[in-house]
Amino acid sequence: MAGNSPLKAKPLRNPGDSVDEEIDRQIEDRFLNVLFFAAGFCLLAGYEWVGYLAHIPRQPIPMSFAAVVAVAAAAWRFVVIRKRVKQLKLGRDGERCVGQYLERLRASNSQVFHDIPAQGFNLDHVVISPHGIFAVETKTFSKPSPQARITVKGTTLRVDGRAPDRDPMDQAAAAARWLENLLLESTGKHFPVRGVVVFPGWFVEQSLPRGSVWVLEPKMLPGFIEREPNSMAASDVALASFHLSRYIRAEVEKAA
Repeated sequence: MAGNSPLKAKPLRNPGDSVDEEIDRQIEDRFLNVLFFAAGFCLLAGYEWVGYLAHIPRQPIPMSFAAVVAVAAAAWRFVVIRKRVKQLKLGRDGERCVGQYLERLRASNSQVFHDIPAQGFNLDHVVISPHGIFAVETKTFSKPSPQARITVKGTTLRVDGRAPDRDPMDQAAAAARWLENLLLESTGKHFPVRGVVVFPGWFVEQSLPRGSVWVLEPKMLPGFIEREPNSMAASDVALASFHLSRYIRAEVEKAA
């Protein structure tokens, strides 16, 4: 029986939702259209060959050439998209694993949010707790060897000795500033936000004390948060959580 939805508000987002959406875009927008294009040329070529074998004047060779080109283009696109989707799935699974670790913090009066849409980027996770507010950036990289590690010296981060294309610490710091500004505008109060970068499955070696951005293996993050001194009253946790959830739902409504 048709009727109106009983839900008064859209559900909040889950870890990796934006990555799933990007995977769908990669497959549907960038590959399937080329695949259908190639399949169309194959059908036309087959039709021409049927006419040719039935001694009906046809031009199978040009159509076959076009079909070969279309199939080659589809095959090349498949290889490119397959590699991209594999990377996206790795990132999505990393976000989900980190999200599962963070969900444990709810037992200690913390609020956890996932996949928060921002201005041209997404915050993977946000924790609002009596110990502060944390913007968590997940980086899931494949490991070239079991001995590979993340090294941090001051503000310099290396992944198996190499600098990543985009500095994850800068990204986490920018995400933290964005969240601070969002909460300031919506609540009228300034809530400090700490940026965090986590690398699932990697050993993190730090030669200097951690700075304003934490770089951790995700299993360590809940313990790091809970060891921080209490800095937020329960009313402030509720206030910041309410305004962030309202923002997320508004963004979900916009995208619907």
